[in-house]
Amino acid sequence: MFCIDNRCTDIYFNLAAEEYLLKQKGDNFFMLWQSVPSVVVGKHQSVEAEVNMEYVKQHHIHLARRFSGGGAVYHDSGNVNLTFIGTDAQPNFENYLQQTVDCLTAVGLTTYTDQRLGIYIGNEKISGSAQFIHKNRILYHCTLLFDTDLLALEIALQGKGGIDNMLSNRRKVRAVPSVRSAVTNISRYMDAEQDIRRFARLVFRYFLDDEEGANRIYHFSREDVEAIEHLKCQKYSCPEWIMHAQLSNKMK
Repeated sequence: MFCIDNRCTDIYFNLAAEEYLLKQKGDNFFMLWQSVPSVVVGKHQSVEAEVNMEYVKQHHIHLARRFSGGGAVYHDSGNVNLTFIGTDAQPNFENYLQQTVDCLTAVGLTTYTDQRLGIYIGNEKISGSAQFIHKNRILYHCTLLFDTDLLALEIALQGKGGIDNMLSNRRKVRAVPSVRSAVTNISRYMDAEQDIRRFARLVFRYFLDDEEGANRIYHFSREDVEAIEHLKCQKYSCPEWIMHAQLSNKMK
């Protein structure tokens, strides 16, 4: 498996990088990344229903849409994101969930999961996930709340709620609502001296160091960056993609 310690905090570049690695590469990847304050909605969600647009605009929070399903999430510098990409004729998303739980156990946390592939400490959620299948390629990505601004998260995700009907491609599309959960930060359960940089290094090292020594660090090449930037400009940073759940064929 190739391991990418992605230091770019551009949410649009990072979402494009996920799709690029999934669809244009054939190897297995693990990518750790963060982004500037952002709200990311699922592919089939209504921005109006999920996002407090007034708050987002006032606080210069980026708005983005990923290509996987699931609910809306909030990212900031206190949040770590994990992306797993592989080739498998029989997708097993629980495997990636368990790997993440095992990693958290290794850094001293006691967690449990639910049927929606969320991860919890006590009664509060610290991680949500989403998945995507492209031919025989699979993607699983999740958030880890380490020291996120939970007040900003709560307010930014206070959309108008409900399930909106949207007209797209001459047919009605039912937007998928988020399932709300009480959340907490991992830092509450870690040593006081532990900061997010050290936590991120521990997580990355956990997935890089395997018993067989087969995992390797991967750096984006110039060609990779150019292709990702092109996808970012053509899709992920476009208002048409961000604001509408369904796209024209050329943007799918």
